[in-house]
Amino acid sequence: MLAPNVTISSVDWAAAAASLKDAGDGTPAEQFARLNAITGKRLPGVGKSSVPVLLPIDLDALKADADKPEAKTANKYFGLFQPTEYFLPGPAGYSGTYLLEIGGGPFKVSYKKKPIEIEFSGAAFTYNLDGPSREEVFAPKDKDLVAQFPGIRRLLHEAHVRYAFERFGVPYVLSIQCYDRRPSPRFLACREADPIAETFLKRLQVAGGTPQTVDGPKLDLTRPEAKSDFTYYAPGDMIPGSGYKKLPGTVDYHVYAMMRFPIAQAPAYVKSQSFMPWGDCYRTGHNGRIGRKDAPYSCKVNGLPLTFNESAPVNFNYPWRDNFCEYRDFLVGQCAGGRGHQGQDIRPANCVMNNQGSDRCEPYQHSIAAVRDGLIWRLKGNLAAYLILNNANEFVRFRYLHMNPDYMDAEGLLTGRQVSEGEIIGKVATWGDYESGTSYHLHFNIQVMTKSGWVWVNPYMSLVLAYERMIKSRGTELKEGDPLPPVPDKPPVILNPAIVAADKPAAANGAAPSLVKPEAKPEAKPAPQKPRKKIRRYRRKARTETDE
Repeated sequence: MLAPNVTISSVDWAAAAASLKDAGDGTPAEQFARLNAITGKRLPGVGKSSVPVLLPIDLDALKADADKPEAKTANKYFGLFQPTEYFLPGPAGYSGTYLLEIGGGPFKVSYKKKPIEIEFSGAAFTYNLDGPSREEVFAPKDKDLVAQFPGIRRLLHEAHVRYAFERFGVPYVLSIQCYDRRPSPRFLACREADPIAETFLKRLQVAGGTPQTVDGPKLDLTRPEAKSDFTYYAPGDMIPGSGYKKLPGTVDYHVYAMMRFPIAQAPAYVKSQSFMPWGDCYRTGHNGRIGRKDAPYSCKVNGLPLTFNESAPVNFNYPWRDNFCEYRDFLVGQCAGGRGHQGQDIRPANCVMNNQGSDRCEPYQHSIAAVRDGLIWRLKGNLAAYLILNNANEFVRFRYLHMNPDYMDAEGLLTGRQVSEGEIIGKVATWGDYESGTSYHLHFNIQVMTKSGWVWVNPYMSLVLAYERMIKSRGTELKEGDPLPPVPDKPPVILNPAIVAADKPAAANGAAPSLVKPEAKPEAKPAPQKPRKKIRRYRRKARTETDE
């Protein structure tokens, strides 16, 4: 296990203080303390930032209103860009988001779904990644912007347009989620995001921060001494043929954050959802029929034997297997083909089924926990929930996916909420774009702050260490040629054991056999079967693992 490699920002606080308007006399620390007293009324904690805070703010108007109650609550100081409850300053720098309402300002935007979210970050240290970046770099066309921010770069990376520059020795990055495609009411086009980003950047002013020493991350990678039956394949060692265009995974032994495991209780299993039993082989084709319980089939990419039953013991047993670069359509710079899965799929302890004829697991049987103390970033209705860390050792954020968004809304898992490590924040579910839209699992990601902004990294070894600490014993990495441990029989938990599958041939459409109660009279009608989405349908619908 390796600690991450970082670059510490050498902050020129004297230059930052010299850029302040009407700052007065004194040291940079004294000048920024006076500024923090003003801007901290509207953005509490701004002085915690270890780098100069740049904000799209009208400082003159805020100073004029310094003694008025509205200075603490009004958004008028930010023009079109309304600050959200996600503003997190700290020892690693700061990050925050701002909303632009659809139709706001002079911008011509075809996108109609929801407000456009702009993220802006400044970093006291940035992570240096070993793998490829796959970012596209352009020079901004706006000459005034280039003059205001010498060296600024426009990047297209991982479905975001980003503007990256350095000022006062600090890397800053603006980011807007978008797609490099023609404008559409469903997706924000990057060409439409550019004028928004440029207008935001031109409003930036130095608005806070405090000079302080930044030493950089120090992670304790000590592993438990006791041995266990926990086994795992090496990072990058994916199921054969399961990578994008059959490319291999990325070998990454770095632990990016100290955390507790995201599934509340052990055991749990990092497993592919597409290339194991009940998976649909994700657009790579399959041999045999999918849709009938216990039917044999295989994915064309490797021919490994599978069975159409989500409760198959191999899905709920060791060893773990990396699926970070598994074939998906999502942009992932750290994967060999530039596309991959973005994170790891994790199954909980066991499969709970409705009855003997079921082929899939019931949702909401296992709890999900916050992996650290941190701030939640999530707009109402979004599929994903982020948990953000900003401390002396980590500038990292985690993403949870496939929980029910309606439940998250109802429970207040929304931007601005502070959570504590180990706090239960949801249940393992099957939410793709709708209930039962994916298999029963948690999709878990990690992003770290780089000089190009927030980038997906492989959470595999971070999960291994977190799991070892939860079970208080060390796992064993399986090397090439090692004998595989046998898969123990692990039958599912059946909620309604009295309902069993009748000994009848399957229907012509491949549906599971009808279900009857064994004690029913011959003339009794079959008990109603719970509706089931076909696996081929759910995968098409849940094809985009985006923040929305």
